[in-house]
Amino acid sequence: MLRLGSTGAAVAEVRARLAHLGLITDSDPTVNNAFDADVDNAVRIFQQERGITVDGVVGPETFRRLDEARWQLGDRVLAFTAGHVMIGDDVTELQRRLNQLGFNAGRPDGIFGPATDGALREFQRGVGVSADGTCGLDTLRAFERLSRSVVGGDSGALREHAHLASLQTGIADKVVVLDPGDSPFPEITYAIAVRIEGRLAALGTQVILTRPAHTGNDNPSITFMTPAQRANFANEMAADLVISLHVDQSESSKPNGIALFYYGNPDGGNFSPSGKNLADAINEELVSRTDRKDCRTHPRTWDLLRLTTMPAVRIDLGYMSNLDDSKRLQSEAFHDAIAQGVAAAITSFCAPR
Repeated sequence: MLRLGSTGAAVAEVRARLAHLGLITDSDPTVNNAFDADVDNAVRIFQQERGITVDGVVGPETFRRLDEARWQLGDRVLAFTAGHVMIGDDVTELQRRLNQLGFNAGRPDGIFGPATDGALREFQRGVGVSADGTCGLDTLRAFERLSRSVVGGDSGALREHAHLASLQTGIADKVVVLDPGDSPFPEITYAIAVRIEGRLAALGTQVILTRPAHTGNDNPSITFMTPAQRANFANEMAADLVISLHVDQSESSKPNGIALFYYGNPDGGNFSPSGKNLADAINEELVSRTDRKDCRTHPRTWDLLRLTTMPAVRIDLGYMSNLDDSKRLQSEAFHDAIAQGVAAAITSFCAPR
């Protein structure tokens, strides 16, 4: 965990990556190994642009995103290898180009998975290059040739619409993963998750929780999964929807209210329309059923939202550091209102059109 005041070789590496992105102006970033105010500001800008938590701290997620950002399409040969998936901005650009040409590479998330591999091979067969699933010089040249003669829109929106239609067949046949999250107050998120589970189960929905009831000192063997592990869990369960619940705290007592997040870039780039629709529906229900501040819905690229292959929504239920939020968050009546709102929104989202 690197932050303002840190020094060392790892900081020098961070400076080098920020300089490569044009966020700082080091002539030789390997010479300076100090995490100074310029680096802190650059890290925050990078985090904001990438849709991850803006705290100025370079932890595992921020460092990984810095590594992904250094790759541009053509910098390396891309291919799908099970167990060693390639991730980076170059993969995002490849997915974007394939989707624009009508080859279904899936959501442009920068992860070279089976869908991207299949789309690339289909493209290669269509343009007459070796269909080996390897994006090298010949494939890049084929892209360049087509870019001069083909003009079209992104077909991803049409596929997203088709996927949404497949979800709108009623709530009874759906699989919903409920994630009580890794917040500092796991007992609250679990209590609310159980109430949501009960309401959805009564409607015939299969509900799967990502963790058991207790993660306290009385049962140290139970540990939180990382966001990436929870995303993989939802994918393995072939879930239709993912709902993640969080309760936060702040050094200030001022932050308060309910906010919702779905997959997307805050700068207006790629996003999940289905995720946004679900987040908006839940937000509308929660605002109408509670007296908490409406902090609205926002796109983010956090791992749980980015790595899931189905619509996923994170609900930030409030701050225990705020007196009013804290009172509500410890109230069973508030838990019931949240559960009713989430269940109602999911039911409406999945209702046949």
